[in-house]
Amino acid sequence: MTTRTPDIARPRATTVERVSEEAHSDIAVAGKASADSVHVSWRGDKRYRVDRAGAPSITLDGAREAGPGPVEALLGALAACSAIDLIDYLAKRRTPAGALDIAVEGVRNATAPRRVLGVRLVYDVSGPGIGADDAERGVALAVGTYCSVVATLSPDVRIVSQLVLNGVPRGDVVQRPGAGASP
Repeated sequence: MTTRTPDIARPRATTVERVSEEAHSDIAVAGKASADSVHVSWRGDKRYRVDRAGAPSITLDGAREAGPGPVEALLGALAACSAIDLIDYLAKRRTPAGALDIAVEGVRNATAPRRVLGVRLVYDVSGPGIGADDAERGVALAVGTYCSVVATLSPDVRIVSQLVLNGVPRGDVVQRPGAGASP
């Protein structure tokens, strides 16, 4: 099978530059003011560059050679989104995290569409003075209330989280029971 390589030398206005306020009217919801835009360009094979005006680009690769695949990027976005909220919550409690690592596993449907059915997130948080109750509440709020990536997922996607606080694992918490597979 021959894979065509796109003409990447040809200068074009990006979608970000072309999208206007009027263009958002077909997807706008009354009372909602925020809109995000990116431009995706094919870079050959299964590689795509994702750009946002004024920010570095990222590469998504369906072959997972030059970057994460699209579903891996979604899992990473979910973890990063909830991490931002968790770090903010702990800082507001005056118990800032010294480190945070999140392991994410997603279970996908075996047949097309191979959508995500379930997600397991393990939050490994460390920092002096962080209480288990505060950290667990922070994870619950981040995943269950504030993370816009979680809110965007279909409601039947099962989400399970686990907290590891200062090296000590805590029990699993089902954030969203969903109807999907258990990760």
